[in-house]
Amino acid sequence: MFSSKAQLDKKTGEYGVGRFSYLQSLVTEYQDTDSDDVLDEPDQKLVEYAIGGLCNCCLDKTIKQQIIQNDGVKLVIGCLSRPNEETVLSAITTLMFLTTPESKGEISSLPVVECMVRFSEANNKRLSNLADVFLQDYCPAHQVEEVKKMRCQSSAPRQSNEGT
Repeated sequence: MFSSKAQLDKKTGEYGVGRFSYLQSLVTEYQDTDSDDVLDEPDQKLVEYAIGGLCNCCLDKTIKQQIIQNDGVKLVIGCLSRPNEETVLSAITTLMFLTTPESKGEISSLPVVECMVRFSEANNKRLSNLADVFLQDYCPAHQVEEVKKMRCQSSAPRQSNEGT
């Protein structure tokens, strides 16, 4: 998984692009692009890589503030409804990392709590475990209980009064 500079040079050849050069060209491409808000693109792979990258860098205080101040939380929340499992897992983790006193209200809003309760009931253990952590650590307990109670009431079989 990890390679020394000599191993990388050997793999890429005398005139190949080295890892540092490749990463530098990716950074330059990202900085020079006119495209904004990749998180709402239809291309699922592009969104997966974008939210993964955001997840990796949003612990930096400056980047975190830029995301929060530019409506990034809303875009990350939008990724919770994506079909790609990795995108959803990265979105949940990103929301955890973005939680500040300023963003907590939006991140623990009722629609997000409802989504996390639904995820916590999933058969997918990675998803259900991460959603459980989110609910326990980032959401008010009374709100979680209220959502769970509403879900139980809406899924309970309704009795029919026909014929009485």
